[in-house]
Amino acid sequence: MVRGRVLPSGVRPAGRPGAGRRSVGRRREAAAGDLDTAGGAYGTRPITIATTTTGAGVTAPRVVVAGGHSAGHIEPTMNFADALRRLEPTAEITALGTVRGLDTTLIPARGYPLELIPPVPLPRKLNRALLQTPGRLRDSVLAAGAVLDRVRAEVVVGFGGYEAVPAYLAARRQGLPIVVHEANARSGVANRLAARMTTHVFTAAPSVRLAHATAIGIPLRPAITGLDRPALRDAARQRFGLRPDGPVLMVTGGSQGARPYVDEMQYAYAAADFVICRSGAMTCAELAAVGLPAAYVPLPLGGGEQRLNAEPVAAAGGALLVDNAGLDPAWIETTLIPVLTDPERIAAMSAHASAAGAPDVDVILARHVLTAVAERRRFAS
Repeated sequence: MVRGRVLPSGVRPAGRPGAGRRSVGRRREAAAGDLDTAGGAYGTRPITIATTTTGAGVTAPRVVVAGGHSAGHIEPTMNFADALRRLEPTAEITALGTVRGLDTTLIPARGYPLELIPPVPLPRKLNRALLQTPGRLRDSVLAAGAVLDRVRAEVVVGFGGYEAVPAYLAARRQGLPIVVHEANARSGVANRLAARMTTHVFTAAPSVRLAHATAIGIPLRPAITGLDRPALRDAARQRFGLRPDGPVLMVTGGSQGARPYVDEMQYAYAAADFVICRSGAMTCAELAAVGLPAAYVPLPLGGGEQRLNAEPVAAAGGALLVDNAGLDPAWIETTLIPVLTDPERIAAMSAHASAAGAPDVDVILARHVLTAVAERRRFAS
């Protein structure tokens, strides 16, 4: 129990700082790999990759991931972890999280141990909470460091969120490799800080401004990237009790306290012809991957990053952009319905949306992390 809250199976609060410290010992070099390329809509740039093998005398890679609070951070984190396990089934993967948000719900459900550390949100105003931030950050860094010690971490992979900054700082203290992935078109504070600590920085798009960044896209589930919408269409519509013919409009949203969560979104995507939704980074990436056109309604908060997320696919002809205030009955009548009832236009928008997608990002990132582990072992030996 943490602060009076019962935790799901597989979730544990981090122990006292320094507890469980072990010596890492001598490491041997993992197997060298080949060459892969980050492709898709972002051009090509060679990335050296390696796949480790766990033969006699070679231990499994030990990886700590930090990305939580919202589904937008958790999903790419878990998708990466799944890809890492497919490449290296013996990999030991531990997730850092907090009691805030969806960490304790979504992460254990994906089969990964979750270690809880104190959350350190950064207040935007000069108030008492801001004055308490240095002390809270210190405690969270110490707790994260205790987890790294206990699991004998070899690399920290961060995706932003409350736990990312403590994880990055704890990893730097221990001299561990840091790998950063930024999913949003405008990077957050945590990843901007981390990009100064490492050269292993990856982003969703070339327009993201981060030091040492390589654009690869966003890690997605194979159920999404491998979805054959036409083949699954009839079964998906039957699943939702929809008629097999005629256009289907899906309306979805998230964040801002939204709690419903659909585990198998591939069925919803297969059933739909068009979507009205917010433009979070994961939403834009998944719809592009499955070739589903959308009308994006960016959340009118923050620094306008949701609009930036949707602008590339809209500019490519795969989506519409409508302001929050402009989503009214008149827009639906004059803009949405003509599109929804025009199969040729929907087909053209679908093709343009697909061109904006980037496949196999989860595997590309996982291979890079395995390379970072192999390099650390080589230098340590």
